[in-house]
Amino acid sequence: MRAWIEHSTRFLDTGVDIGPRALVLLAVLLLIPAYIFPLWNLTMFAPQYPEGLRLDIYSYKLSGGNGGLDVREVNVLNHYIGMRELTTESFTEFKWIPFVVGALGLLFLRSVFHGTMAGLVDVTVMYVYFALFSLWSFGFKLYTYGHDLDPKAAVTVDGFMPPLFGYKKIANFEVYSYPGLASYAMGAVFVVLLAAMFLAWRQYSHGATPAGVNRSPAASAPART
Repeated sequence: MRAWIEHSTRFLDTGVDIGPRALVLLAVLLLIPAYIFPLWNLTMFAPQYPEGLRLDIYSYKLSGGNGGLDVREVNVLNHYIGMRELTTESFTEFKWIPFVVGALGLLFLRSVFHGTMAGLVDVTVMYVYFALFSLWSFGFKLYTYGHDLDPKAAVTVDGFMPPLFGYKKIANFEVYSYPGLASYAMGAVFVVLLAAMFLAWRQYSHGATPAGVNRSPAASAPART
């Protein structure tokens, strides 16, 4: 056990070369689309809406097709079945996701500056947790909206959950739900971080040490006579 701990400590204290750092810097750039493009898109088709109603979910707002009129139309339909109105203010995720994405970007830059395996592992684990929690939060929000219905509504329907991913038929609506461009960029962040970790591990396993950086604190200790 002691040997394993010492080996793990040496591994985490290892400096990483320019390649993994450049990949982490690329991951920072891939976070930018989260502020520009939608994270998710939902489109609903029905006989009375042959062109579909589109909802675009950004990291900070809820928007819709036809200059935002689709959101208003969806809320009119939701009113008849007792569903809460869809508004930007009703999504608490819009308050913390942009902040967390920015904080992750700063932590990524910090790991680039320090250039250690420990920093690379830390930001990767934190990013995975953020991604999984965000996906769960989105799914839970969809479930809540589809099940927390007013029993006194004009039209009574059974509780339902819009699709988190893919296609689902709800009443006479065909609903399609797919990630937006920002989500694909966020997925690419994960791939780039994994590539950075793999490259850093490969350098470590082959004994390659960045110039001026020791493989471990023990490497810089003076030899005993």
